[in-house]
Amino acid sequence: MTMKQEVVRFLQKNGVETRFVSIVGERVYINNLKLSRFSRKKEELFLGEYPNFEVHRSKIFQKICTRASRVLKDALNPRDKILLFDSGSCVNFTLYTVLEPYTRKYGVELFIRDQEGKRDDWVDSFQFQGEQIGAGSVALPLTLDGEVEHILELMLEGEKLELLSSQTVNGGMKLIYPLINVPISWIESWIKIEGLECCFEHEDSLPREMLVFLEGFIPDVREKMMRSAFYISQENLRD
Repeated sequence: MTMKQEVVRFLQKNGVETRFVSIVGERVYINNLKLSRFSRKKEELFLGEYPNFEVHRSKIFQKICTRASRVLKDALNPRDKILLFDSGSCVNFTLYTVLEPYTRKYGVELFIRDQEGKRDDWVDSFQFQGEQIGAGSVALPLTLDGEVEHILELMLEGEKLELLSSQTVNGGMKLIYPLINVPISWIESWIKIEGLECCFEHEDSLPREMLVFLEGFIPDVREKMMRSAFYISQENLRD
């Protein structure tokens, strides 16, 4: 039995709902405080048994998990085999941490592969690797900011609106976007609070500068642009 399996069994035995906590290394992140039933008393009991572990109760991480869950409830099937991209980035670490409880909630299997390159390169690479291990899905680290910046780029270039997240299949592999409704600022805040060592793959661009400018005048500009773009893209599909 692995250490993680031991930890899961101990938590479950003591009344913690492990479908709502993420276990990554020697850290336990609470995804939903109420549903996890991970009280301070249970935390004390857990740390008494596993003193090398840490329990993290971040409100911003719970917000990230709540938004991701709205996507995942429709995107996942029981016992899915899911590939994830890993380049040492904070977004990819967040993606894995959000998905980890679904190994218990839905019985999914997560396969992490190191990969470098641009989006089109690693999507094609995942197709090859997915066929080798029998995986049917790929979880992509696309955030709300990434999608909105793409929308602004298309607008500046006068091109037809097409959301990156509208691509749901690639060569037989299902593409899922757990962080599509999560602002990058939430992830940055969480990473800073946790003091984690990872990197953000930011590139200075006009769409990014425009987004920063717009958020100073329009509340929730990312969410509003996303809703509008989704509506327009759906209308385009009907034409």
